[in-house]
Amino acid sequence: MYIRWFKELTIQDIALVGGKNASLGEMYRELRSKGLRVPNGFALTTEAYRLFIKENRLDAKIKAAVKNLDARDVLALRRAGANIRRQILAAKFPSVLEKELLMAYRALGTENNRSKGPVSVAVRSSATAEDLPDASFAGQQESFLNVIGSHDLLVAVKRCLASLFTDRAISYREAKGFDHFAVALSVGVQRMVRSDRAGSGVLFTLDTESGFQGVVLISAAYGLGEYVVKGRVIPDQYFVFKDGVKRNFPAIISRRLGTKESKLIIAGHGTKNEKVKKTDRERFVLTDAEVLELTRSGMLIEEHYKRPMDIEWAKDGVDGKLYIVQARSETVKARQDTAFLEHYKLKKTGNVLVVGVSVGEKIGQGKVRIIESPKKMKEFKAGEILVTRLTDPDWEPVMRIAGAIVTEQGGKTSHAAIVSREFGIPCIVGANKARQLLKPGMSVTVSCAEGEVGRVYKGRLPYEVERRKIIDLSTLKTKLMMNIGDPGQAFKLAALPHRGIGLAREEFIFTNFVKIHPMALAQYAKVTDPVARRQIAELTRGFPDKTAYGVQKLAEGIALIASAFYPEKVVVRLSDFKSNEYATLIGGSGFEPQEENPMLGWRGASRYYSPEYKPGFKIECAAFKKVREEWGLKNVVVMIPFCRTVEEANQVLDTMKEFGLERGKNGLQVYLMCEIPSNVLLAKEFGKLFDGFSIGSNDLTQLTLGVDRDSALVKHIYNENNAAVKQLIRDVIKTAHAAGRTVSICGQAPSDYPEFAEFLVQEGIDSISLNPDTLLKARERIAALEKKLGISAKTKFASAAVVGKALPALGLAGLALVFGGATCQTVSERAVEARVRADVQNQLTVFRADLEKQVTERLAEQSPSEILYHETGVGEFVVRLPADWNITRDKEDQARFAAPDNSAWFMVEKKAYRKVPQEAQAGKHVELFGLPAEIFSPTAVNPVSSTASLARAVIYPEGYENSKTVYEFSGNYASAAEFLGRVTEFKP
Repeated sequence: MYIRWFKELTIQDIALVGGKNASLGEMYRELRSKGLRVPNGFALTTEAYRLFIKENRLDAKIKAAVKNLDARDVLALRRAGANIRRQILAAKFPSVLEKELLMAYRALGTENNRSKGPVSVAVRSSATAEDLPDASFAGQQESFLNVIGSHDLLVAVKRCLASLFTDRAISYREAKGFDHFAVALSVGVQRMVRSDRAGSGVLFTLDTESGFQGVVLISAAYGLGEYVVKGRVIPDQYFVFKDGVKRNFPAIISRRLGTKESKLIIAGHGTKNEKVKKTDRERFVLTDAEVLELTRSGMLIEEHYKRPMDIEWAKDGVDGKLYIVQARSETVKARQDTAFLEHYKLKKTGNVLVVGVSVGEKIGQGKVRIIESPKKMKEFKAGEILVTRLTDPDWEPVMRIAGAIVTEQGGKTSHAAIVSREFGIPCIVGANKARQLLKPGMSVTVSCAEGEVGRVYKGRLPYEVERRKIIDLSTLKTKLMMNIGDPGQAFKLAALPHRGIGLAREEFIFTNFVKIHPMALAQYAKVTDPVARRQIAELTRGFPDKTAYGVQKLAEGIALIASAFYPEKVVVRLSDFKSNEYATLIGGSGFEPQEENPMLGWRGASRYYSPEYKPGFKIECAAFKKVREEWGLKNVVVMIPFCRTVEEANQVLDTMKEFGLERGKNGLQVYLMCEIPSNVLLAKEFGKLFDGFSIGSNDLTQLTLGVDRDSALVKHIYNENNAAVKQLIRDVIKTAHAAGRTVSICGQAPSDYPEFAEFLVQEGIDSISLNPDTLLKARERIAALEKKLGISAKTKFASAAVVGKALPALGLAGLALVFGGATCQTVSERAVEARVRADVQNQLTVFRADLEKQVTERLAEQSPSEILYHETGVGEFVVRLPADWNITRDKEDQARFAAPDNSAWFMVEKKAYRKVPQEAQAGKHVELFGLPAEIFSPTAVNPVSSTASLARAVIYPEGYENSKTVYEFSGNYASAAEFLGRVTEFKP
């Protein structure tokens, strides 16, 4: 028996019917009763494949074709694959196999057949090693749509069998270490969904870039699904908040309209391309109800398999229903080590040549190679930047060796995006006119490390890669939160240890998501600038009511952050642009005054109740209401910035209530940004109106010291560590706690000054909000400090027991540390007070040194494992590095690898070579990586220090006499062998 119907299969049958068919059978059997729709079908088993190969005596021929094959040799790979496929296509079906196949096809046609004649089916390959939790094999074998009739079915099945040996499939198995003969192929035959009359797409039950599992990502386009999977169109994109859907909120937290220029439709017994009408391009493929139905289907499948899933769906244009046509494990982000962080950062920016949607978070560099067709792949060299219109599985042999990939078409779920994620290669999709704007041979930097937008810069820009192991420390009493501006970074940052967001800046959302001045939306008729009117009209396509656009986009930005950190608190500060900054938004110049000192002018709270801005503030309030009440993200806290007086606070709260945001209703908390001395002096009165205080140390410092923080002339005075600033912070913490209010800080000081963070812990602050890049170091420091002081998550304030524990270590200074200066305040004599303060400072200095030592020792005890890094810029090689080492590219032809403290380092440089006789005699001639080389004795880096030395080795690719370019390895090691031992597979 060579046929198995879906109802007979489970996920345990991978060896019999391959991953794809086993999953379809599992869902058909187990999830139909729960409302999941899967089109019926059957599978031709792997035993049928083996019978086909055996009876046609193809075993020996296939083995001969792949013996000693170097899959990196594109031409050899092409010849071997073509030879094997030609023989399979020329072979005949065994009679028993053909009989069973056609009998099953006729039986499928009689089941609820909606048309006369043979039924239309999709014929898909299903390999035994595909769709596994640790290997995707996405698109490696062929699929054929709208197959009608017995003859066409037999041809399609044979072509599926042959596709087990496409160039890409052979290459992939070689790379993954799969035996070509241990992998067998099944073929699935499934009733065709008429998505050519509606739409189709892909669904992931996580964010494909960060691996964040709190959302569902859906892509949708018109027509059959092939164009979405292969990236031929830029589809619509939706993010849906899972927890909100579980609680019955319609939590579609982000929508992005795709261009969807064309679609693949059924024509006769095949398919054809058709342009999409402009009116259809400018509307979304799916309704909100359909997005939520797909989300629930994805969550149901994920729950059943207990892992993140990659799912293909299709909408039938005849019956109007949504169907799941494939489901496989997501194999890239779900397997990444979430305890390990890797951060790529450009050290400077430059001339932007092309922009698109970033895939991954890395940076790649190299020379541009524009490839129009897979037939030109032989021209591609390892490390080059692949630029093309789109990719499909035929491109994978060159994609794996690319320094980066740029495609003009496609979205986050396109073939280029999926494969580049799996290979760990930076990729930009949807980069309009990339083949025109990027010239062959030009050196570029492809950056996917700057959020949602990927950028191609001219030249090779310096960058660095920081790796850090997240250490699991005990829960802190002091809550560590994060500051965030870019919602596009939220899902990535959620992997850090955190207690939520202490400051989300609404200004960034306006600048990058909304882009239009709120008043230009609320009073569009008053916008007279023709350029601004055109820009607003373009951005608000699909929104007849322009204020609705502002509400939607602002809400999306807030929701992306809130969902990433749910259920922890996310404190979102209302807009705090200055008038000169507001004027830079589209249409803003006509609504903003000219102020001499915008820093102290019409900003913050004073805007919200003002008749000149109140309609714009209504948009802000409506966005918060949508996020909290429609989408279920009630972890969002509203924060009022720059509120000068208690009377002004009441006016703002009344205005918010007028627009549907009432403190205390539906659990809404409202915080005050404590950044003006009046906020501290009247903290008791402000505390009656707000649920908490968040100290803004930047403005508090400038207003306390009377300096303009943006002025270079007085920057030497501006210092958050000033005693007056600290006294104000000490006072507000004490007053807020007395009133039962929480106190946090979200200014720059705790991120910039470790000692300032220590001061806050000592004063008993409830939470500290830090910049993400300083969070881990601060966490280690504060954990050690709390341990030293005997503070735990259970102790809200220091007790007598804590004081007793701290005194032996700190003496009299211990009292000052625990009670935040209370001891000093009880001493009347000024001299004694000064002496005690000095003693405290001295103790702190010693204490910090002790903490640094403890943290260093702890890090040493928990040193992370080593990693393999593949370099393709300065030659091609693999280097074994400690996981926390950094990689820096300051020059085009230089790569530097170093420990975080630079105690050990080595680098590789590509240089123009000029032979110096004296130097040539100093080196020992050897062979490295099969190439002539010289190793030089270590030399002193510093003549005064004999312990510091520099070891070098030089490789001459064309020989000692003929090389015009050399590769120099150097490092602060006792011998070159120490760092050369880390390098393998070097190629010039």
